[in-house]
Amino acid sequence: MKKQGDPKVLSEMRQKSEEVAALMKQLSHPQRMLILCSLASGEKSVGEIEEACGASQSAVSQFLKSMRLEGLVEAQRDGKQVYYKIVDKRVLELIRSLYKIFCE
Repeated sequence: MKKQGDPKVLSEMRQKSEEVAALMKQLSHPQRMLILCSLASGEKSVGEIEEACGASQSAVSQFLKSMRLEGLVEAQRDGKQVYYKIVDKRVLELIRSLYKIFCE
């Protein structure tokens, strides 16, 4: 069992807290949260995300591009359509938990 006063444990906690803080900063925009909530139920096209979020194509595309570069989502092309999904399972679990707490 890990003791919180242990210097090694404290160092690991510090590192993890920085990782979590960086992730929370990425999620801190309301439009990003809407997009991720939309993707929590599975892969969607840009058009489906636009409809679910009530945002313009250019705004959704801009957010998706930055989230793709940050490693939150992944894009897959099928002909002219581009489909997105959440890549990190921890992010998916977090979004689903937040949805349960705030939206159900």
